[in-house]
Amino acid sequence: MLALIAGRGALPKAIADAQRERPLICALEGFAPDALSVDLTFRLETLGTFLGALQTRGVTQVCFCGAIDRPRLRLRQLDFKTLPLVPRFLRALRLGDDGALRVVVSLFEAKGFDVRAAHELLAGLTMAAGVATRSQPQEAHQGLPALGRSLLAAMGQADLGQACVLRGQDVLAQEDVSGTDALLARFSRHGEGKGAVLYKAPKPNQDRRVDLPTIGLATAAAVVAAGFDGIILEAGGVIVLEQDQVIETLDRAGLFLWLV
Repeated sequence: MLALIAGRGALPKAIADAQRERPLICALEGFAPDALSVDLTFRLETLGTFLGALQTRGVTQVCFCGAIDRPRLRLRQLDFKTLPLVPRFLRALRLGDDGALRVVVSLFEAKGFDVRAAHELLAGLTMAAGVATRSQPQEAHQGLPALGRSLLAAMGQADLGQACVLRGQDVLAQEDVSGTDALLARFSRHGEGKGAVLYKAPKPNQDRRVDLPTIGLATAAAVVAAGFDGIILEAGGVIVLEQDQVIETLDRAGLFLWLV
């Protein structure tokens, strides 16, 4: 049996709808998915009990999907079955996002659960190499994939962010814990995005079963509003939700979507 450890957004419902049998839908308290009823809600302080509940229900596979913010650990609210996990929790909270996720995934694997990637459960979530839009990248954009990869490698060492904004050979901004939406909002507010490009890719050595970077229609609309030239994504490495609408939105505005 499959359980979705779901967060905010449309991705959990898309995955659930694609399965022959409805998965068990689980959510961290405060981070329920869009348009999908939740079967089990848990808190970090009750994770040990939650893992036992999954085993009791016959769950053998789990998929982490959807967005969550880093939760707080309230030590006074720990239940008995979660107490043995505290040392690993504390280690996770000292790490960056990717490191913390690795610790969480290891807790599920230690209980015998097979961790499945979202793009394994729903074909077509990522896109193959090529330009998906009518508009094409120009000569000024040709060096940006290499610049983006180099920058993401450095960001990955610090375990921070999966996106950056580039123009020419300049790095205009890097994603931080506030996420891609906040990154793009800065440019739409100040009108400084002309000629810029959003580059997004997984961190080097990231566990691609969890937290694969994602864009959707809201991302495309924000890039248009910011006056960017387009979006560059790692082919096969970024989930693109609402693909037809994303491409249509970029086409209408004359922006490109380049998978490389």
